[in-house]
Amino acid sequence: MITLEDVKNNEEVKYLILGSQKHLDALGYTEHSIRHISIVSKRAGDILEALDYPKERIELAKIAGYLHDIGNCVNRVDHAHSGAILAYQILKDMNMEQEYRTEIMTAIGNHDEKTGTAVSDISAALILADKSDVHRDRVVNTNISTFDIHDRVNYAVTNANLNIDKENRKVTLDIKIDTKICPVLDYFEIFMDRTMMSKYAAKYLKIWFELIINDTRLL
Repeated sequence: MITLEDVKNNEEVKYLILGSQKHLDALGYTEHSIRHISIVSKRAGDILEALDYPKERIELAKIAGYLHDIGNCVNRVDHAHSGAILAYQILKDMNMEQEYRTEIMTAIGNHDEKTGTAVSDISAALILADKSDVHRDRVVNTNISTFDIHDRVNYAVTNANLNIDKENRKVTLDIKIDTKICPVLDYFEIFMDRTMMSKYAAKYLKIWFELIINDTRLL
């Protein structure tokens, strides 16, 4: 079976990741490169591992997490769909079994809140992992005076942990927001769709999604 390490060592994948970030830098978007995809890959795998899924499913979730944003190299619009097709072809060239590469393609193609939803265990884990990565380290813009709302909200988040409670079948996104930078309401202005997508993804996995901001349970 093709592993995450095999994918990380693939030269085509490396160039697509670099190209994607270069494209987003030009557009002024937040970071979607090695830092982000590594976090998403690990969290997606951790979620399924905590829920006692087979090692095979865990590895596929990790690979989906690592490849999920390569479509940004094509265009930010519909990046989930173009990324899914790119990932499928790369994994096919790596001789991954058709069943497995189809699973990964489906998960990547459904990770964006505008067009996707949880359609499998791998897809649900990817969504929860991706939408939980909110943090000031993702802000590329270094000029605070020119921050838009996305930069401001991400920069205000000083800590964001995704905690998985296997015993109580619950996943909790615990966020710390510096309200001197932005009010908590701003978080919901741009992340409400992502929050609801995460809630549905958790439901698909038959667990509960909980959101805590500044020690206050909001969902």
